[in-house]
Amino acid sequence: MSNDTYDLETLQNGSLANLALTKFKLQPNPSLTVFPNEIFSFGSSLTHLDLSGTSLSSLPSNFSTSLPNLKILFLSNCAFTTFPDLSSCPSLEMVAFRHNSMTAIPESSFPPKLRWLILTDNNISHLPTSIGNCPNLQKCMLAGNSLSTLPDSLTKCQNLTLLRLSANNFTTLPKFLFSAFPKLCYLSFGGNPCSVESRKKHKLPFGLLDIPYSSLTMGEILGQGASGVISKAEWRQSPESDYTEEVAVKMFKGNLTSDGRPEDEMESVLLAGSHESLISVLGKLIPDSYKVLGLPPDFGSCTRDRFTEGHKGWEVGQAVEMLTGIAGAAAHLHEKRINHGDLYAHNILASREDSHGLLGDFGAGSIYGEEEDGVEKLEVRAFGRLVGDVLGLVSDEEGGEKTPEGEMMRRGLEELQQRCEEEVVEERPDFEEVLEGLEKMMGWRGMMRIPKAPN
Repeated sequence: MSNDTYDLETLQNGSLANLALTKFKLQPNPSLTVFPNEIFSFGSSLTHLDLSGTSLSSLPSNFSTSLPNLKILFLSNCAFTTFPDLSSCPSLEMVAFRHNSMTAIPESSFPPKLRWLILTDNNISHLPTSIGNCPNLQKCMLAGNSLSTLPDSLTKCQNLTLLRLSANNFTTLPKFLFSAFPKLCYLSFGGNPCSVESRKKHKLPFGLLDIPYSSLTMGEILGQGASGVISKAEWRQSPESDYTEEVAVKMFKGNLTSDGRPEDEMESVLLAGSHESLISVLGKLIPDSYKVLGLPPDFGSCTRDRFTEGHKGWEVGQAVEMLTGIAGAAAHLHEKRINHGDLYAHNILASREDSHGLLGDFGAGSIYGEEEDGVEKLEVRAFGRLVGDVLGLVSDEEGGEKTPEGEMMRRGLEELQQRCEEEVVEERPDFEEVLEGLEKMMGWRGMMRIPKAPN
Protein backbone atom coordinates (compact mmCIF):
# COMPACT_ATOMS: atom_id res chain seq x y z
CA MET A 1 0.00 0.00 0.00
CA SER A 2 1.44 3.41 -0.97
CA ASN A 3 1.69 6.26 1.51
CA ASP A 4 -1.45 7.95 0.16
CA THR A 5 -3.60 4.78 -0.18
CA TYR A 6 -5.79 3.74 2.76
CA ASP A 7 -8.44 1.13 3.41
CA LEU A 8 -11.98 1.98 4.49
CA GLU A 9 -11.46 0.81 8.07
CA THR A 10 -8.50 3.17 8.56
CA LEU A 11 -10.57 6.05 7.18
CA GLN A 12 -13.57 5.36 9.38
CA ASN A 13 -11.76 4.67 12.68
CA GLY A 14 -10.74 8.34 12.89
CA SER A 15 -6.96 7.83 12.79
CA LEU A 16 -6.64 10.15 9.77
CA ALA A 17 -8.89 12.91 11.11
CA ASN A 18 -6.10 15.28 12.17
CA LEU A 19 -3.91 14.78 9.11
CA ALA A 20 -3.70 17.56 6.53
CA LEU A 21 -3.67 15.16 3.59
CA THR A 22 -3.27 16.58 0.08
CA LYS A 23 -3.93 13.23 -1.64
CA PHE A 24 -6.25 10.44 -0.57
CA LYS A 25 -6.77 7.18 -2.44
CA LEU A 26 -9.12 4.54 -1.12
CA GLN A 27 -8.28 0.91 -1.68
CA PRO A 28 -10.79 -0.55 -4.16
CA ASN A 29 -13.91 -1.54 -2.24
CA PRO A 30 -16.85 -2.77 -4.38
CA SER A 31 -19.12 -2.95 -1.32
CA LEU A 32 -18.93 0.82 -0.71
CA THR A 33 -22.12 2.46 -2.01
CA VAL A 34 -22.31 5.63 0.10
CA PHE A 35 -19.74 8.43 0.05
CA PRO A 36 -17.71 8.29 3.30
CA ASN A 37 -18.16 11.66 5.04
CA GLU A 38 -14.88 11.15 6.94
CA ILE A 39 -13.14 12.40 3.79
CA PHE A 40 -14.52 15.86 4.49
CA SER A 41 -12.27 16.06 7.57
CA PHE A 42 -9.35 16.77 5.20
CA GLY A 43 -11.11 19.97 4.17
CA SER A 44 -9.14 22.58 2.30
CA SER A 45 -5.87 20.60 2.31
CA LEU A 46 -7.14 17.88 -0.05
CA THR A 47 -6.29 18.42 -3.74
CA HIS A 48 -6.39 14.85 -5.12
CA LEU A 49 -9.16 12.32 -4.36
CA ASP A 50 -9.34 8.81 -5.83
CA LEU A 51 -12.34 6.62 -4.98
CA SER A 52 -12.07 4.34 -8.02
CA GLY A 53 -13.12 0.72 -7.71
CA THR A 54 -16.10 1.36 -5.44
CA SER A 55 -19.85 1.15 -6.11
CA LEU A 56 -20.50 4.85 -5.62
CA SER A 57 -23.17 6.27 -7.92
CA SER A 58 -23.60 9.78 -6.51
CA LEU A 59 -21.86 12.51 -4.51
CA PRO A 60 -23.26 14.38 -1.48
CA SER A 61 -24.66 17.89 -1.97
CA ASN A 62 -21.95 19.48 0.21
CA PHE A 63 -19.12 17.88 -1.82
CA SER A 64 -17.85 21.09 -3.42
CA THR A 65 -18.06 23.30 -0.32
CA SER A 66 -16.38 20.70 1.88
CA LEU A 67 -13.41 20.20 -0.47
CA PRO A 68 -12.88 23.68 -1.94
CA ASN A 69 -9.30 23.11 -3.18
CA LEU A 70 -9.83 19.74 -4.88
CA LYS A 71 -8.07 19.70 -8.27
CA ILE A 72 -8.17 16.02 -9.26
CA LEU A 73 -11.10 13.59 -8.88
CA PHE A 74 -10.91 9.93 -9.94
CA LEU A 75 -14.13 7.90 -9.87
CA SER A 76 -13.31 5.22 -12.42
CA ASN A 77 -14.74 1.69 -12.26
CA CYS A 78 -17.66 2.89 -10.14
CA ALA A 79 -21.45 2.77 -10.69
CA PHE A 80 -22.32 6.28 -11.92
CA THR A 81 -25.10 6.34 -14.52
CA THR A 82 -25.34 10.15 -14.55
CA PHE A 83 -22.53 12.67 -14.39
CA PRO A 84 -22.76 14.40 -10.98
CA ASP A 85 -23.12 18.15 -10.63
CA LEU A 86 -19.55 19.43 -10.22
CA SER A 87 -20.29 22.96 -11.42
CA SER A 88 -19.69 24.50 -8.00
CA CYS A 89 -16.25 22.88 -7.50
CA PRO A 90 -14.10 26.01 -7.76
CA SER A 91 -10.68 24.39 -8.27
CA LEU A 92 -11.45 21.09 -9.99
CA GLU A 93 -9.39 20.63 -13.19
CA MET A 94 -9.16 16.88 -13.83
CA VAL A 95 -12.15 14.52 -13.70
CA ALA A 96 -12.10 10.79 -14.50
CA PHE A 97 -15.15 8.53 -14.78
CA ARG A 98 -13.61 5.75 -16.84
CA HIS A 99 -15.60 2.51 -17.09
CA ASN A 100 -18.78 3.46 -15.28
CA SER A 101 -22.30 2.88 -16.57
CA MET A 102 -22.81 6.52 -17.48
CA THR A 103 -25.47 7.36 -20.05
CA ALA A 104 -26.23 11.02 -19.34
CA ILE A 105 -24.43 14.31 -18.66
CA PRO A 106 -26.85 17.02 -17.50
CA GLU A 107 -26.37 20.56 -18.74
CA SER A 108 -24.11 22.82 -16.65
CA SER A 109 -22.61 20.00 -14.60
CA PHE A 110 -18.95 20.46 -15.52
CA PRO A 111 -16.57 22.35 -13.19
CA PRO A 112 -15.66 25.80 -14.59
CA LYS A 113 -11.89 25.19 -14.54
CA LEU A 114 -12.11 21.77 -16.24
CA ARG A 115 -8.88 21.03 -18.10
CA TRP A 116 -8.80 17.24 -18.40
CA LEU A 117 -11.95 15.12 -18.87
CA ILE A 118 -11.86 11.30 -18.94
CA LEU A 119 -15.13 9.54 -19.83
CA THR A 120 -13.64 6.48 -21.56
CA ASP A 121 -15.75 3.31 -21.74
CA ASN A 122 -19.25 4.43 -20.82
CA ASN A 123 -22.47 4.62 -22.85
CA ILE A 124 -22.80 8.36 -23.39
CA SER A 125 -24.73 9.32 -26.53
CA HIS A 126 -24.68 13.13 -26.23
CA LEU A 127 -22.41 15.80 -24.81
CA PRO A 128 -24.15 18.79 -23.21
CA THR A 129 -24.05 22.14 -24.97
CA SER A 130 -22.56 23.58 -21.79
CA ILE A 131 -19.22 21.93 -22.55
CA GLY A 132 -18.59 25.17 -24.43
CA ASN A 133 -18.40 26.87 -21.03
CA CYS A 134 -15.10 25.08 -20.29
CA PRO A 135 -12.54 27.36 -21.97
CA ASN A 136 -9.60 25.65 -20.23
CA LEU A 137 -10.41 22.19 -21.64
CA GLN A 138 -7.25 20.73 -23.19
CA LYS A 139 -7.65 16.96 -22.98
CA CYS A 140 -10.96 15.19 -23.68
CA MET A 141 -11.08 11.38 -23.57
CA LEU A 142 -14.33 10.01 -25.01
CA ALA A 143 -13.32 6.65 -26.52
CA GLY A 144 -15.72 3.75 -26.08
CA ASN A 145 -19.06 5.55 -25.88
CA SER A 146 -22.14 5.91 -28.11
CA LEU A 147 -21.51 9.36 -29.54
CA SER A 148 -22.54 10.09 -33.12
CA THR A 149 -22.36 13.91 -32.99
CA LEU A 150 -20.57 16.66 -31.10
CA PRO A 151 -22.22 19.93 -30.05
CA ASP A 152 -21.24 23.03 -32.05
CA SER A 153 -20.52 24.73 -28.72
CA LEU A 154 -17.40 22.56 -28.39
CA THR A 155 -15.73 25.01 -30.77
CA LYS A 156 -15.64 27.49 -27.88
CA CYS A 157 -13.02 25.26 -26.24
CA GLN A 158 -10.16 26.92 -28.08
CA ASN A 159 -7.50 25.30 -25.89
CA LEU A 160 -8.56 21.77 -26.90
CA THR A 161 -5.37 19.91 -27.83
CA LEU A 162 -6.13 16.18 -27.49
CA LEU A 163 -9.44 14.52 -28.39
CA ARG A 164 -10.17 10.79 -28.31
CA LEU A 165 -13.29 9.70 -30.24
CA SER A 166 -12.37 6.07 -31.00
CA ALA A 167 -14.97 3.28 -30.74
CA ASN A 168 -18.07 5.49 -30.92
CA ASN A 169 -20.90 5.73 -33.50
CA PHE A 170 -19.70 8.49 -35.84
CA THR A 171 -20.73 7.87 -39.45
CA THR A 172 -19.01 11.15 -40.34
CA LEU A 173 -16.80 13.39 -38.24
CA PRO A 174 -17.92 17.01 -37.69
CA LYS A 175 -16.20 19.25 -40.25
CA PHE A 176 -15.38 21.80 -37.57
CA LEU A 177 -12.82 19.39 -36.09
CA PHE A 178 -10.47 20.21 -38.96
CA SER A 179 -10.60 24.00 -38.79
CA ALA A 180 -12.11 25.37 -35.56
CA PHE A 181 -9.45 24.41 -33.02
CA PRO A 182 -6.11 26.22 -33.33
CA LYS A 183 -4.38 23.87 -30.86
CA LEU A 184 -5.95 20.48 -31.66
CA CYS A 185 -3.25 18.07 -32.84
CA TYR A 186 -3.84 14.67 -31.17
CA LEU A 187 -7.03 13.14 -32.57
CA SER A 188 -8.13 9.49 -32.65
CA PHE A 189 -11.32 8.13 -34.21
CA GLY A 190 -10.65 4.48 -35.15
CA GLY A 191 -13.41 1.96 -34.59
CA ASN A 192 -16.20 4.29 -35.73
CA PRO A 193 -18.48 3.51 -38.70
CA CYS A 194 -16.71 6.24 -40.69
CA SER A 195 -13.29 4.65 -40.17
CA VAL A 196 -14.68 1.17 -40.86
CA GLU A 197 -15.89 2.39 -44.27
CA SER A 198 -12.48 3.96 -44.95
CA ARG A 199 -10.75 0.74 -43.92
CA LYS A 200 -12.77 -1.29 -46.45
CA LYS A 201 -11.16 0.73 -49.25
CA HIS A 202 -7.70 -0.44 -48.15
CA LYS A 203 -6.29 -3.86 -48.79
CA LEU A 204 -4.22 -5.05 -45.87
CA PRO A 205 -0.94 -6.53 -47.12
CA PHE A 206 -0.86 -9.51 -44.77
CA GLY A 207 -2.20 -10.86 -41.51
CA LEU A 208 -0.43 -11.34 -38.23
CA LEU A 209 1.24 -14.63 -37.45
CA ASP A 210 -0.33 -16.77 -34.73
CA ILE A 211 2.54 -17.05 -32.24
CA PRO A 212 1.94 -19.34 -29.24
CA TYR A 213 2.64 -17.61 -25.97
CA SER A 214 4.46 -20.77 -24.90
CA SER A 215 7.13 -20.07 -27.52
CA LEU A 216 8.05 -16.80 -25.79
CA THR A 217 10.31 -16.36 -22.78
CA MET A 218 9.38 -12.97 -21.35
CA GLY A 219 12.06 -10.63 -20.03
CA GLU A 220 12.34 -7.10 -18.70
CA ILE A 221 9.74 -4.41 -19.33
CA LEU A 222 10.96 -1.93 -21.96
CA GLY A 223 8.14 0.59 -21.61
CA GLN A 224 4.40 1.06 -21.37
CA GLY A 225 1.68 3.44 -22.45
CA ALA A 226 -2.08 3.81 -22.35
CA SER A 227 -2.70 0.76 -24.52
CA GLY A 228 -0.22 -1.81 -23.23
CA VAL A 229 3.10 -2.97 -21.80
CA ILE A 230 6.11 -3.70 -24.02
CA SER A 231 8.61 -6.30 -22.82
CA LYS A 232 11.77 -7.88 -24.12
CA ALA A 233 11.37 -11.57 -25.00
CA GLU A 234 13.06 -14.51 -26.67
CA TRP A 235 11.05 -16.23 -29.38
CA ARG A 236 11.71 -19.91 -30.10
CA GLN A 237 10.09 -20.39 -33.49
CA SER A 238 10.23 -24.18 -33.33
CA PRO A 239 10.16 -26.50 -30.30
CA GLU A 240 12.72 -28.71 -32.06
CA SER A 241 15.19 -25.88 -32.57
CA ASP A 242 17.62 -24.26 -30.13
CA TYR A 243 17.59 -21.04 -32.15
CA THR A 244 15.88 -18.09 -30.48
CA GLU A 245 15.28 -14.56 -31.70
CA GLU A 246 15.10 -11.44 -29.57
CA VAL A 247 11.80 -9.63 -30.03
CA ALA A 248 9.70 -7.00 -28.30
CA VAL A 249 6.23 -8.11 -27.18
CA LYS A 250 3.32 -5.76 -26.59
CA MET A 251 0.65 -7.02 -24.20
CA PHE A 252 -2.56 -4.97 -24.45
CA LYS A 253 -4.15 -3.85 -21.21
CA GLY A 254 -7.71 -4.61 -22.28
CA ASN A 255 -10.31 -4.49 -25.05
CA LEU A 256 -10.48 -0.71 -24.87
CA THR A 257 -8.01 1.92 -23.71
CA SER A 258 -8.21 5.69 -23.52
CA ASP A 259 -6.75 5.83 -27.06
CA GLY A 260 -8.94 3.18 -28.69
CA ARG A 261 -9.17 -0.56 -29.43
CA PRO A 262 -6.22 -2.95 -29.93
CA GLU A 263 -7.65 -4.28 -33.21
CA ASP A 264 -7.66 -0.75 -34.71
CA GLU A 265 -4.06 -0.26 -33.62
CA MET A 266 -3.01 -3.55 -35.23
CA GLU A 267 -4.78 -2.72 -38.50
CA SER A 268 -3.10 0.70 -38.61
CA VAL A 269 0.30 -0.90 -38.07
CA LEU A 270 -0.29 -3.51 -40.79
CA LEU A 271 -1.53 -0.93 -43.28
CA ALA A 272 1.41 1.37 -42.51
CA GLY A 273 3.86 -1.20 -43.84
CA SER A 274 7.58 -0.59 -43.46
CA HIS A 275 9.55 2.63 -43.21
CA GLU A 276 12.98 3.38 -41.84
CA SER A 277 11.52 5.51 -39.05
CA LEU A 278 8.59 3.32 -38.04
CA ILE A 279 8.75 0.48 -35.51
CA SER A 280 7.56 -2.52 -37.50
CA VAL A 281 5.61 -5.58 -36.40
CA LEU A 282 7.80 -8.59 -35.63
CA GLY A 283 10.98 -6.57 -36.00
CA LYS A 284 14.20 -7.23 -34.17
CA LEU A 285 14.80 -5.52 -30.86
CA ILE A 286 15.96 -1.96 -31.11
CA PRO A 287 19.61 -1.36 -30.13
CA ASP A 288 20.37 -0.12 -26.61
CA SER A 289 21.53 3.22 -28.00
CA TYR A 290 17.86 4.10 -28.69
CA LYS A 291 16.16 5.80 -25.75
CA VAL A 292 12.70 7.26 -25.28
CA LEU A 293 12.93 10.87 -26.46
CA GLY A 294 10.71 12.27 -23.68
CA LEU A 295 8.42 11.46 -20.76
CA PRO A 296 4.59 11.41 -21.05
CA PRO A 297 2.56 14.38 -19.80
CA ASP A 298 1.53 14.54 -16.15
CA PHE A 299 -1.24 16.51 -14.46
CA GLY A 300 0.78 19.72 -14.50
CA SER A 301 1.84 19.59 -18.16
CA CYS A 302 -1.48 18.03 -19.32
CA THR A 303 -0.77 17.74 -23.07
CA ARG A 304 2.97 18.52 -23.09
CA ASP A 305 5.73 15.96 -22.73
CA ARG A 306 8.33 16.30 -19.99
CA PHE A 307 12.11 16.17 -20.29
CA THR A 308 15.05 15.66 -17.95
CA GLU A 309 18.70 16.61 -18.25
CA GLY A 310 19.33 13.09 -19.52
CA HIS A 311 17.22 13.80 -22.61
CA LYS A 312 19.35 16.81 -23.55
CA GLY A 313 22.66 17.02 -25.39
CA TRP A 314 21.55 16.78 -29.01
CA GLU A 315 23.55 18.65 -31.62
CA VAL A 316 21.36 20.60 -34.01
CA GLY A 317 22.52 18.56 -37.01
CA GLN A 318 21.60 15.34 -35.22
CA ALA A 319 18.20 16.80 -34.34
CA VAL A 320 17.47 17.84 -37.93
CA GLU A 321 18.39 14.37 -39.22
CA MET A 322 16.26 12.63 -36.60
CA LEU A 323 13.27 14.91 -37.25
CA THR A 324 13.63 14.35 -41.00
CA GLY A 325 13.12 10.66 -40.42
CA ILE A 326 10.06 11.20 -38.22
CA ALA A 327 8.58 13.61 -40.78
CA GLY A 328 9.22 10.98 -43.45
CA ALA A 329 7.40 8.40 -41.36
CA ALA A 330 4.45 10.77 -40.86
CA ALA A 331 4.32 11.56 -44.59
CA HIS A 332 4.41 7.83 -45.29
CA LEU A 333 1.47 7.25 -42.91
CA HIS A 334 -0.69 10.04 -44.29
CA GLU A 335 0.05 8.97 -47.88
CA LYS A 336 -1.65 5.74 -46.79
CA ARG A 337 -4.39 7.74 -44.99
CA ILE A 338 -3.33 6.76 -41.48
CA ASN A 339 -3.41 9.31 -38.68
CA HIS A 340 -1.00 8.36 -35.88
CA GLY A 341 -2.96 10.40 -33.34
CA ASP A 342 -0.22 10.45 -30.70
CA LEU A 343 2.83 12.03 -32.34
CA TYR A 344 4.70 12.76 -29.12
CA ALA A 345 8.35 12.55 -28.05
CA HIS A 346 7.41 9.82 -25.56
CA ASN A 347 6.35 7.63 -28.49
CA ILE A 348 9.71 8.02 -30.25
CA LEU A 349 12.82 5.97 -29.59
CA ALA A 350 15.81 8.06 -30.61
CA SER A 351 19.56 7.56 -30.89
CA ARG A 352 21.93 10.53 -30.78
CA GLU A 353 24.66 8.16 -31.94
CA ASP A 354 22.73 7.35 -35.14
CA SER A 355 20.90 10.71 -35.46
CA HIS A 356 17.80 8.64 -35.96
CA GLY A 357 14.35 8.14 -34.45
CA LEU A 358 11.70 5.43 -34.55
CA LEU A 359 8.01 6.30 -34.20
CA GLY A 360 5.89 3.68 -32.42
CA ASP A 361 2.71 3.16 -30.39
CA PHE A 362 -0.24 3.18 -32.78
CA GLY A 363 -2.75 2.99 -29.94
CA ALA A 364 -4.50 6.11 -31.26
CA GLY A 365 -4.03 5.21 -34.93
CA SER A 366 -7.00 5.92 -37.21
CA ILE A 367 -7.54 5.04 -40.87
CA TYR A 368 -9.31 7.87 -42.66
CA GLY A 369 -11.02 8.66 -45.94
CA GLU A 370 -11.59 11.73 -48.09
CA GLU A 371 -14.16 13.13 -45.66
CA GLU A 372 -11.45 13.41 -42.98
CA ASP A 373 -8.64 14.81 -45.17
CA GLY A 374 -8.18 17.76 -42.81
CA VAL A 375 -6.78 15.48 -40.11
CA GLU A 376 -3.25 15.66 -41.59
CA LYS A 377 -2.82 19.33 -40.74
CA LEU A 378 -3.94 18.66 -37.17
CA GLU A 379 -1.09 16.15 -36.87
CA VAL A 380 1.29 18.66 -38.47
CA ARG A 381 0.72 20.86 -35.43
CA ALA A 382 1.74 17.92 -33.24
CA PHE A 383 4.94 17.72 -35.26
CA GLY A 384 5.50 21.44 -34.70
CA ARG A 385 5.23 20.91 -30.96
CA LEU A 386 7.72 18.05 -31.30
CA VAL A 387 10.14 20.35 -33.13
CA GLY A 388 9.85 22.87 -30.29
CA ASP A 389 10.49 20.16 -27.72
CA VAL A 390 13.54 18.89 -29.60
CA LEU A 391 14.92 22.42 -29.90
CA GLY A 392 14.86 22.51 -26.10
CA LEU A 393 17.07 19.41 -26.09
CA VAL A 394 19.67 20.89 -28.45
CA SER A 395 22.89 22.24 -26.99
CA ASP A 396 23.79 25.80 -27.99
CA GLU A 397 27.04 24.73 -29.59
CA GLU A 398 27.63 22.26 -32.40
CA GLY A 399 30.63 20.06 -31.60
CA GLY A 400 31.91 22.53 -29.01
CA GLU A 401 31.54 25.70 -31.04
CA LYS A 402 28.86 27.55 -32.92
CA THR A 403 28.92 27.13 -36.68
CA PRO A 404 27.12 29.04 -39.43
CA GLU A 405 25.54 25.76 -40.58
CA GLY A 406 24.31 25.03 -37.05
CA GLU A 407 22.85 28.51 -36.63
CA MET A 408 21.12 28.25 -40.00
CA MET A 409 19.59 24.89 -39.10
CA ARG A 410 18.40 26.19 -35.73
CA ARG A 411 16.71 29.16 -37.40
CA GLY A 412 15.23 26.79 -39.96
CA LEU A 413 13.74 24.61 -37.22
CA GLU A 414 12.33 27.63 -35.42
CA GLU A 415 10.66 28.84 -38.63
CA LEU A 416 9.34 25.34 -39.35
CA GLN A 417 7.88 25.12 -35.85
CA GLN A 418 6.04 28.40 -36.36
CA ARG A 419 4.61 27.26 -39.70
CA CYS A 420 3.46 23.91 -38.29
CA GLU A 421 1.82 25.55 -35.27
CA GLU A 422 0.05 28.25 -37.31
CA GLU A 423 -3.30 28.86 -35.60
CA VAL A 424 -5.16 29.04 -38.91
CA VAL A 425 -5.23 25.33 -39.66
CA GLU A 426 -5.52 25.63 -43.45
CA GLU A 427 -2.30 27.68 -43.64
CA ARG A 428 -0.12 24.92 -42.17
CA PRO A 429 2.06 22.85 -44.52
CA ASP A 430 1.34 19.18 -45.12
CA PHE A 431 3.94 16.54 -44.21
CA GLU A 432 5.38 16.43 -47.74
CA GLU A 433 6.19 20.15 -47.45
CA VAL A 434 7.58 19.63 -43.93
CA LEU A 435 9.80 16.82 -45.22
CA GLU A 436 11.05 18.92 -48.14
CA GLY A 437 11.98 21.75 -45.78
CA LEU A 438 13.91 19.45 -43.47
CA GLU A 439 15.71 17.79 -46.39
CA LYS A 440 16.86 21.22 -47.54
CA MET A 441 18.36 21.77 -44.09
CA MET A 442 19.97 18.35 -44.29
CA GLY A 443 21.58 18.93 -47.67
CA TRP A 444 22.75 15.98 -49.69
CA ARG A 445 23.59 13.97 -46.57
CA GLY A 446 19.93 13.89 -45.49
CA MET A 447 18.63 13.10 -48.95
CA MET A 448 20.97 10.12 -49.18
CA ARG A 449 20.11 8.73 -45.74
CA ILE A 450 16.38 9.24 -45.37
CA PRO A 451 14.09 7.99 -48.17
CA LYS A 452 11.40 10.28 -49.41
CA ALA A 453 7.82 9.32 -48.72
CA PRO A 454 6.18 7.65 -51.74
CA ASN A 455 4.24 9.88 -54.09
